[in-house]
Amino acid sequence: MRVLPIGKRTKAAFRGFLLTFSLLDVLARFWMLRLRRGKGLTLRDRAEWLHRACAIVVRRLAMKASASGPIPARGLIVSNHLSHLDILLYAAAMPCIFVSKSEVLSWPMFGILARCGGTVFVERSRSHGVGDPAASIAAALTAGIPVVLYPEGTSSDGSTVLPFHSSFLQPAATTGAPVVPAAIAYSVNDGAEVDLCYYGEITFFPHLLSVLGHDRVEGRIIFSDSPQIYTDRKTAAREARGEVVALREKQLARDGPVSKQKPKTSVIPWMGRP
Repeated sequence: MRVLPIGKRTKAAFRGFLLTFSLLDVLARFWMLRLRRGKGLTLRDRAEWLHRACAIVVRRLAMKASASGPIPARGLIVSNHLSHLDILLYAAAMPCIFVSKSEVLSWPMFGILARCGGTVFVERSRSHGVGDPAASIAAALTAGIPVVLYPEGTSSDGSTVLPFHSSFLQPAATTGAPVVPAAIAYSVNDGAEVDLCYYGEITFFPHLLSVLGHDRVEGRIIFSDSPQIYTDRKTAAREARGEVVALREKQLARDGPVSKQKPKTSVIPWMGRP
């Protein structure tokens, strides 16, 4: 990765400090919440805490975010995956939990945030199936808590939506929970969307610093207005991917990956303030 200019390094260092401070702040709030609850936190409590925590982080990093389409109150939200920022933006938009690869636990700052927020972790090297994570997803869906899943199984450079793995769509079919396709896109004043994407052989910490050094990062989420209930996970994966591709193309055709035009969407107030 190229060396950042001194101006961007200064900005990245300052925002890195803000990010660290904000993480410590929201974790302190988490432990205060645990003390008040006494008997432990429910998954709903954790989703609500993560929602507030990510809203704080997004606001303090002066990111801009917008959402269009009905924000889901329940169901399995399936989305393309571009960056570690995706988690911040989806959680800031609504109380939810995530399904994530276990490697996220090793990510500085994001790992502990995910653990406290009730994330369902998947160990990709396990050879005995996905029964436990699937059961955890089903329990969350049954409780009416939105679950965000990235069925591509990895993040990409945004040039295409990768094929969806169907395994973790089974809990939605089993519980009768709606599958809600969604798509995320980014723009940045001093670069392109791909500069924010975390993919291939890119390593976490240098990339995070690069992202923090960019000027005016904007994230845009679009939710489908026609969630579907499926009884077959493979059909769900195929049709949901088609809808995510269509939503993504709609985003880029309307706004462009580096457009400076204001999106014709609702800006979430606490996500747009510096």
